[in-house]
Amino acid sequence: MPDMATIPFLQVDSFTREPFGGNPAAVCLLESEPPPDWMQHVAAEMNLSETAFAWPSGDGFGLRWFTPVAEVDLCGHATLATAHALWETKRLAKGEPARFDTRSGRLTASQASDAIRMDFPAEPAEACDQGDLANALGSEIVWCGQNRMDFLVQLPDAASVRSCTPDLLRLAKLETRGVIVTAGSDVDEADFVSRFFCPGLGIDEDPVTGSAHCCLAPFWAERLGRTSLTGHQISRRGGVVDCELAGDRVLLGGHAVTVLAGEVLATPTGA
Repeated sequence: MPDMATIPFLQVDSFTREPFGGNPAAVCLLESEPPPDWMQHVAAEMNLSETAFAWPSGDGFGLRWFTPVAEVDLCGHATLATAHALWETKRLAKGEPARFDTRSGRLTASQASDAIRMDFPAEPAEACDQGDLANALGSEIVWCGQNRMDFLVQLPDAASVRSCTPDLLRLAKLETRGVIVTAGSDVDEADFVSRFFCPGLGIDEDPVTGSAHCCLAPFWAERLGRTSLTGHQISRRGGVVDCELAGDRVLLGGHAVTVLAGEVLATPTGA
């Protein structure tokens, strides 16, 4: 492995037009793939909901995502941040698409006006027994489903989503990545609202979760009869995700802003 004594990184706020909004992700830009244990150490040090690691690979880039405690199979906001970082550092020319090989297959991102559009797999949820989720969420449940990663729970209305105060210890014991709660929007600017709780992976509440919209988009497209939708994740920081359902894919759109830039000085062998 080449000497990586200094590794450039950017901290990027995703799904927002303004700094200090949306969801922050750290992006480490490498020359080759580092050991997984080193990536996990760096992610724990960054202590953000996700740290992304990208390196040149074939006709694109390898990409992996880590929370402070575990690697994940799919992450939208850190992919958005990585594409933004590659264009901002001129590792990719303006207008050239970003191609990523990941644990969820080939993902792509492209520049669309001043936004970034990503091509992700749709992750629809199948109806399931809600079990103890109503007690864990402290809310009435209208519908409950599950995909390969998360539970999707429809609550009665947007106010119920805003006021949801789950028992995080109970949620952490679920054998899923996390729990998405959603309802129809009560504002004209969005079609639906959501929040995402992921305490089992060290994230009590994720600010804006692109991968959750791979599940939310097919759910709301079926109920609203439209394939183009806007989701508003109403966490404390909040963010907006444009969604377009295209067969078994979901096109996710959003903005990104760099807020920090620096270097990781710890080498992989020293992690």
